[in-house]
Amino acid sequence: MAPPLSGVRVLEVANFIAGPFCAMQLADLGADVVKIELPGVGDMVRGTAPFIEGESSNFVRLNRNKRSLALDLKNDTGKELFRRLADDADIVVENLRPGAMTKLGLDYTRLCATNPSLIYVAASGWGQDGPYAQQAGLDIMAQGMSGLMSITGEHGGAPVKVGVPVCDLACALYGALAAVTALHARTSTGRGQFIDVSLLEAGVSLAVWEAGRYFATGEVPERQGTAHQTSAPYQAVRAQDGHFTLGATSPATWAALCHVLNLEQLLADPAYADNRLRHRNREALIARIEVVTETEPVGHWLTRLQRAGVPCGAIRGYDAVFNDEHLRQREFFPEVPHTRLGPVRQLASPMRLSDTPARLDRAGPLLGEHSIEILTELGVSPAEIDELFAASVIAAPDLRASNAF
Repeated sequence: MAPPLSGVRVLEVANFIAGPFCAMQLADLGADVVKIELPGVGDMVRGTAPFIEGESSNFVRLNRNKRSLALDLKNDTGKELFRRLADDADIVVENLRPGAMTKLGLDYTRLCATNPSLIYVAASGWGQDGPYAQQAGLDIMAQGMSGLMSITGEHGGAPVKVGVPVCDLACALYGALAAVTALHARTSTGRGQFIDVSLLEAGVSLAVWEAGRYFATGEVPERQGTAHQTSAPYQAVRAQDGHFTLGATSPATWAALCHVLNLEQLLADPAYADNRLRHRNREALIARIEVVTETEPVGHWLTRLQRAGVPCGAIRGYDAVFNDEHLRQREFFPEVPHTRLGPVRQLASPMRLSDTPARLDRAGPLLGEHSIEILTELGVSPAEIDELFAASVIAAPDLRASNAF
């Protein structure tokens, strides 16, 4: 069957991560995503290393399944072409600073005047209004302002950000979910709507456990290293040759852990009688556990604990992750075609739909790779396209030396 969003047209005006990652989710689900990029410059990610034969490795993975139209939106003709595209579009995704699209005359209010069914996703650092709206907002600022950095790292240690740009990525996922929700709502109302998603609120929304603690007790959550906010043992513990993760929080897994470690005496210790008490006395508990786990290597404990039904796992680098046999068998690292590079590996979509699966048709496009194709579909004549090239309103790559499939 065709992907679930087949027939949906998306216009993306975005740089870096939040907007492109949002539009990539829609593209994976079958939407025709037209990425609007400035001629000669393109998405800023195109300039990020590492490069493969001049192409950004990051870009070709973050912008898969999209078509690129190199179009100057500061040019009056370019603006008019964008409006024509928007008249036939279902969704616009942008992550410019609030007000930037208004200055271009391409904001939601003006676009929906001629296309009232348009769904417009605006992703930003802090939201479209409020005291912070016009401040620059990158992922690290959002991680700091959202509280995430206050609970990440070792107790008493310096601020640490989450290794991946989690606020950017969460904001993107919320944007994609909201867009699909708005498509569903449109089936009954016939109207589109404006969607405001921000890195800050995406980051704060993840504080489910922290909010539960603070709103109930007034206690301010602090850094716990790898430990859980309310449960124990649930963290990384030391073995003879490294660390592994452990999560024995139910009565059954707690008892199984004690048996595997030959620490049955802990089952009768009133200090560890339930999960709440084990968490309260976590430091002493982990010290007793590690006296045992430090005597054998990680592999020894993973084998024994998994056999006993105790949740546990290795702590791996990405070299191990990207070569994982389980993920390989589930085809999570497929190769897809790129116009110049040939086959390139991708991270597959984790959305596994049984009847309408996500697609992986092509890697991120060359800058302006589909400019002629898209404008021809719009009804622009070859002579007009030549004039647009001559005026530098649009651009396209030279594909004569490509490895086009």
